Amino acid sequence: MDPYQQPYHQGSLDVQRRVGVSDQAAHVGRAIGDGIKPVAAAFLGLQPMLVLGAADPAGRMWASLLTGPPGFMRATGAHSVSVAGRVHRADPLSGALAAGPLPVGTIALDPRTRRRMRLGGTARPSARGLVIEAERVFANCPKYLQKRELYEPDAGGGERTGPARRAGQLDPGQQEFIRAADTFFIATGTADGVDASHRGGNPGFVRVTSPTTLSWQDYPGNAMFLTLGNLEADPRAGLLLLDWAGGTTLQLTGTAHTDYSDTGGRTTVFTVEEVVQTEAASPLRWSAPEYSPANPSVDAPPLTSPHEQAVAEQGTEGRGLRRVRAGRRDPARPLGGA
Repeated sequence: MDPYQQPYHQGSLDVQRRVGVSDQAAHVGRAIGDGIKPVAAAFLGLQPMLVLGAADPAGRMWASLLTGPPGFMRATGAHSVSVAGRVHRADPLSGALAAGPLPVGTIALDPRTRRRMRLGGTARPSARGLVIEAERVFANCPKYLQKRELYEPDAGGGERTGPARRAGQLDPGQQEFIRAADTFFIATGTADGVDASHRGGNPGFVRVTSPTTLSWQDYPGNAMFLTLGNLEADPRAGLLLLDWAGGTTLQLTGTAHTDYSDTGGRTTVFTVEEVVQTEAASPLRWSAPEYSPANPSVDAPPLTSPHEQAVAEQGTEGRGLRRVRAGRRDPARPLGGA
């Protein structure tokens, strides 16, 4: 990325200004590049999963999961990534990815090391699966990432992937699963491109207030406000939740907006338009979580803007925070079958 090019569009700039972190955002924005550095290429080559966000032919935003053995995605140059795999045929993005080219945002997250990397660009179908031409590449800090160990993948998992169940709202089991979740992925986008990001917290950090309404506090982060900035410009969003132990995926598409409190807190409200649940969509099997020591209590009041700046400027995870041991809270309950 040209060092003189503005890394943020107007939506993100507006949120940064409102929260009072414009200077900090300008500083961290220098980390956004358009090339894949050797350390990033090495990281990608070790990962067994990639979350990809994009819009379907109807313009609805989705977040989807791709998996494979380490090496299934690899940097083939400073500006391209080859992915040896495709989403399953029932995935909402299957047709759009096969047709290409398609603006995408991706996040490679490693629960074993609490590392994550985001890459946005354009995806095209290839003989291996996909080629993504990188336009925005950067790493994030480990805040709010739960640590998990990877068990041996279920070798036959891909063959036993169940049918996708679609609905216009969440059923009671899905609502309970979301309430117990500690992690989800969110895809958003504008005319400038698509972004895929992560949200994490202690179980209960996502609130389900109706079969079609979710909400969560926006915790202090890196001050970029890419997700909230995208939502300022375009409310369409897609969520992905994983049954880490069983491999089932829960995908939601809809719209989202952010409510700002007088005390500086922010709450994102998501309205569900469609739900897709796919049994055993992933062959990966993960351990119970060790919760991030950065996770706020779900009952704590929203952080004010000055406090947020102080926390974000620390630049480290969990400094001065008590560690939450795995098992202190119940992990997300498995999603049941049809």
